[in-house]
Amino acid sequence: MKIEIKRIYDPVEPTDGQRVLVDRLWPRGISKEQAHLDLWLKDIAPSTELRKTFCHKVEHWLSFQEGYYKELKENPYVNQLRDMAQQQQVTLIYAAKDPKLNHALVLKNYLIGQAIQA
Repeated sequence: MKIEIKRIYDPVEPTDGQRVLVDRLWPRGISKEQAHLDLWLKDIAPSTELRKTFCHKVEHWLSFQEGYYKELKENPYVNQLRDMAQQQQVTLIYAAKDPKLNHALVLKNYLIGQAIQA
């Protein structure tokens, strides 16, 4: 599977392949033209309740991952992303500031079958 993650504010590169925005909300300060997206899967993002509980705090990271994995098990868009990534390069695009504590990383790990990261 060919899956990478990247902030929406990072430069677009030809190696990005299919650029899929995985945020529920549109990123601030970015136009649709600047985003260069192939797909916006807002319904694959964590629920609003889970996102607000996490609040990008280290102490909530493990419980956030567990909750998001549970949501992803029920999400119909997971198979669409897996199928896409088996056929071509996919870059999951997100807006969060922290590259080590964000839902796109959890989503990537889920898609490739990796365990929750402590």
